[in-house]
Amino acid sequence: MSDMITADLVDLDLSADTKEAAARALAERMVALGRVTDLEGFLADVAAREAQMPTGLDGGIGIPHCRSEHVTEPTLAFGRSAAGVDFGAADGPADLIFLIAAPAGADDAHLTILSSLARQLMNAEFTAALRSAGDAAAAASLIRGEEPAAPAEDAPEETGDTADTGAVSAAASAETAPGSTGQDSGGPARPFRIVAVTSCPTGIAHTYMAAESLENAGREEGVEVVVETQGSAGFTRLDPAVIAAADGVILAHDVAVREKDRFAGKPTVDTGVKAAINRPGELIGEVRDKAARGEVTAAAADGPAGSGGATPVERGGESGEGYGAKLRKWLMSGVSYMVPFVAAGGLLIALGFAIGGYEINKAPSVMDHFVWTQADSWAALLFQIGGVAFAFLVPVLAGYIAYGMADRPGLVPGFVGGSIALTINAGFLGGLAAGLISGAVVLAIQRVPIPKALRGIMPVVVIPLVSAAVVGFLMFVVIGKPIASAQEGMTDWLNGLSGANAVLLGALLGLMMCFDLGGPVNKVAYTFATAGIAVASPSDSAMKIMAAVMAAGMVPPLAMALATTVRGRLFNAAERENGKAAWVLGASFISEGAIPFAAADPLRVIPSSMVGGAVTGALSMAFGATLRAPHGGIFVVPLIGNPLLYLVAIAAGVCVTAALVIVLKGLRKPVTGTSAQGPGGGADPSAPTPGAKQPVAA
Repeated sequence: MSDMITADLVDLDLSADTKEAAARALAERMVALGRVTDLEGFLADVAAREAQMPTGLDGGIGIPHCRSEHVTEPTLAFGRSAAGVDFGAADGPADLIFLIAAPAGADDAHLTILSSLARQLMNAEFTAALRSAGDAAAAASLIRGEEPAAPAEDAPEETGDTADTGAVSAAASAETAPGSTGQDSGGPARPFRIVAVTSCPTGIAHTYMAAESLENAGREEGVEVVVETQGSAGFTRLDPAVIAAADGVILAHDVAVREKDRFAGKPTVDTGVKAAINRPGELIGEVRDKAARGEVTAAAADGPAGSGGATPVERGGESGEGYGAKLRKWLMSGVSYMVPFVAAGGLLIALGFAIGGYEINKAPSVMDHFVWTQADSWAALLFQIGGVAFAFLVPVLAGYIAYGMADRPGLVPGFVGGSIALTINAGFLGGLAAGLISGAVVLAIQRVPIPKALRGIMPVVVIPLVSAAVVGFLMFVVIGKPIASAQEGMTDWLNGLSGANAVLLGALLGLMMCFDLGGPVNKVAYTFATAGIAVASPSDSAMKIMAAVMAAGMVPPLAMALATTVRGRLFNAAERENGKAAWVLGASFISEGAIPFAAADPLRVIPSSMVGGAVTGALSMAFGATLRAPHGGIFVVPLIGNPLLYLVAIAAGVCVTAALVIVLKGLRKPVTGTSAQGPGGGADPSAPTPGAKQPVAA
């Protein structure tokens, strides 16, 4: 930890009265040493982490922390406040404040060191020594471990690879009880055994502090506690034999536990990570009480296979999400699995048209007629393969919406419902409805109490049979016709668009494509466009919409690339590097290329991108540009109707967005230490010199 904290990163007289001011005061020290390149961007990342969960801990400790692209190397700053600063801890303000800054791609070794610090914070002797430190150099040495806080004589070896708790403790447990199955076989009495998992959103501090707290409480109560820390440095899975021998489980987490099904069938306490830090003894007592009552979680076979009762959305999300957030993720689950079919099928169809002309859709099946030396035969082959891929779009959309809701049991009714939606011409609207209904039906079936003898056939026979029958009935008899009518009405409306209405639709789609850069709103606009061309003979209006959507989606990354080239001094070094990659990403229609810029400065980048996207979408519709391929960027320009005007529309939007970003960034107050280089790449005389003292805000 010698490089992470120096005396210049210690403030023993921190006078900030709010957590924001405290973070700023410590972050300014990092900027002065060149450890942080953009003060405001870094503080925004700290605030975003703080918004997920307060970082105050009982015992007068505050640990604001984050991973950020504005951090050049793992850094720790320490402040001691006489008045205390409120970081949201239950017992009051914090007087010991640690600001932990990790680069977005920090390696495991550095994160392990940070996790070791988090564990030290649970040591009362360590915190007492920090409170009595007389100068900054002594405090920095203490934190680095060069001046240990007088360890207890009965625990001289309590250091080592603490971050890899799962592996070390698992080995110890296996050694003390070889072959144990968790049952008392008549030998000497053994201690109660608990396996635990700790995890937090960032995976740097709370994860390891919770592990240390549980282990300490276990030692005090004579309980064996083996912890698996699922942190930023990855995690080492507990030995299955150790899990099997455990008498209880504690899951202390604020993000989904990975591979949760391993712990099914045991007494389990499921809580937030801060509970394990603040009241570990209560959690241990609670899991012992559950074991005494014989209260266990459902076995993995009771829920979706391999899920331990959690759906893919639940395993990938955060605890406490509302229904709206889950609904969005269910829909995005279907869309994310559908997009590769859209890209592959659409590009194959477009290539078929490019080689064989627009009459290729009337070619006979290549099974009946294929000549190796004829270009038209190859064009027909590409077109027909693409058509087969497109035929999967609606079933895949419905199937994986249901999968996101109910895991693998949702696949059968979802695919069946999606196929029925195609059969009755209900299109994408029918696929959305079929997916949601399928997931709901499966979840309802799983709530019905089932005799233990029948549980083995539920996921293989009963659930697929009953759910497919129910979904099929609803789609064919109840809701299929109304949805098909709505789909037909929407198609007729699109076909009738012209003039100002078409231009306004193009502007709206452009706004949506640039609103969240690959997020849910962007995917809604993209799915709307691909739905129109996912047929053998798409209408002219549908191809215009597809062209407008792709053009608008290319604007943000290209505009950021242009802005970093024209006014590089407004961006830090990392953003200038990202700008180089954004040229390629934007040209390839990958809107996510602008995300680093939007994350660092959302109030300037996102509105500017939306204005440029609206301009491009409107111009594309006004110029009558058409596109049959759902992806490809500039690489499918030969397949575009009115290609020159299409490129003009993209260029106009890029220039508008780049100009707005440059103007808005130029209006903000310059931040000392934002960049260590001038616009030409040389040294900027206004940038701070590493190691130089800089004034720190009170």
